[in-house]
Amino acid sequence: MTAAIISGKQVSDEIRIDIAREVAQLAERGVKPGLAVVLVGEDPASQVYVRNKEKSSTELGFHSEVHRLDAATSQEDLLALVAELNRRDEIDGILVQLPLPKHIDEKAVINAIAVEKDVDGFHPINVGNLVIGDDSLLPCTPAGVIELIKRTGTGMSGKHAVVIGRSNIVGKPVSLLLQRENATVTMCHSRTANIAELSRQADILVVAIGRANFIDGSFVKPGAVVIDVGMNRLDNGKLAGDVDYESAKEVAGYITPVPGGVGPMTITMLMGNTLIAAKRRRGLEKE
Repeated sequence: MTAAIISGKQVSDEIRIDIAREVAQLAERGVKPGLAVVLVGEDPASQVYVRNKEKSSTELGFHSEVHRLDAATSQEDLLALVAELNRRDEIDGILVQLPLPKHIDEKAVINAIAVEKDVDGFHPINVGNLVIGDDSLLPCTPAGVIELIKRTGTGMSGKHAVVIGRSNIVGKPVSLLLQRENATVTMCHSRTANIAELSRQADILVVAIGRANFIDGSFVKPGAVVIDVGMNRLDNGKLAGDVDYESAKEVAGYITPVPGGVGPMTITMLMGNTLIAAKRRRGLEKE
């Protein structure tokens, strides 16, 4: 048995059709969702992400702004820009690209973004609402993971999900979203003693540990849904996930490739969050 491939690009394209339709409907009422992305410094990976976000915003008919700041920009100046974007009515979503230069406190910047414009879902109030199950703007990568699982037709209720990795950006929020879908969740991380044994119990395995090809087929329960969030650059310049794709696909029922799996979903969910924020701010969400 070879696993069915979950194409993040295909799912992402399907969702974007829906977003574009809603944006066109809003345009008829004089509303244009606005996304402002702030990039500090010259980090190459961040520059690629920001270009992709800018391209997606424009393609979907959003008002798009990218504020590129010098790496030496002070925290005070960055916070002043965030405060200005908070005030501007045509901006519905604000995303400050991480990581930031070392002299800037990331927490202070995230906390400064208006909760209703926090389309990354990182503000403590949005995180708190996620924890207690209240409505909030969801972090983009975890929301994309859940959407990919749903698109396989796999019901999550009552299933055993194992999440490998406990970061604030992926591991923790994806475990909460899986619980929201009534899965039973086990969290593993770098200090987990019996990680292979626990991994083999997973009906749904989400891997976000940041180690190239760490999970091979021996970690996978036959027929499991395997979602690989990892993105690692190998010495030969190629990209690899946290899952050894070739061995895992011989055991899994469904698997995401790297690239082309979770990656395309992250930006699409960001666009979806910006659309939600635009509607909420104008009281249009319930229509």
